[in-house]
Amino acid sequence: MRFGQSLQPATLIKRYKRFLADVELADHSRLTVHCPNTGSMLGCKEPGLAVLISCSDNPKRKYPHTLEMVRVGDSWVGVNTARTNQLVREAVEQGLVAEFGRVDSIRAEVKVSANSRLDFLLTCDGAHLYLEVKNCTLAVGRAAMFPDAVTTRGAKHLEELLTLRKAGHRAAVFFCVQREDVDYFSPAAHLDPQYAATLIEVARQGVEVLAYRAWLTPEEIRVVHPLEVRLGG
Repeated sequence: MRFGQSLQPATLIKRYKRFLADVELADHSRLTVHCPNTGSMLGCKEPGLAVLISCSDNPKRKYPHTLEMVRVGDSWVGVNTARTNQLVREAVEQGLVAEFGRVDSIRAEVKVSANSRLDFLLTCDGAHLYLEVKNCTLAVGRAAMFPDAVTTRGAKHLEELLTLRKAGHRAAVFFCVQREDVDYFSPAAHLDPQYAATLIEVARQGVEVLAYRAWLTPEEIRVVHPLEVRLGG
């Protein structure tokens, strides 16, 4: 996924009210930008971090700028979760996710119950595969971890995937790791033990757990490399 414009460098002042952040530009002026990330951004929201922001030409937006990446150590970290599904869809359509086999079709935002949807329904080698995508920005040592805060909604998605698996369909959760300084993926049991336990259990019963690392530059983001999944338990 290439950005349609050059991203603008800035310095993070603070992230607040969940979806807002203040940044300082090179000329020392300050902007309030949209921060489309529902997580805690643990490890990615410290004041003084270098960031990259985009600018929308939509005149209806109250905050035209968007926080896209944060520099943590030697790695850019993609924090705009609104881009995650597009990244994964591109990888699937380009045949980069070997675990899925031949993908004949892909549908987004598939209703699976009265009050819930999953991100994608794939047809792989003639069979249905239900897919839920999660953006992963947290790193502890060389481990990419999810979630970065308690997520009851995330656990519900896992349970829905398990229900579909028991009905005879393939079902998978895909952790899109938007940072390059990690070697494997594990659930963050120290932050959300219930989610970690649920992930281990649904995997035991046949839900596929995949993690892929992205390659990030100020010009583009691409899902490029599978990571080892270490569930523990």
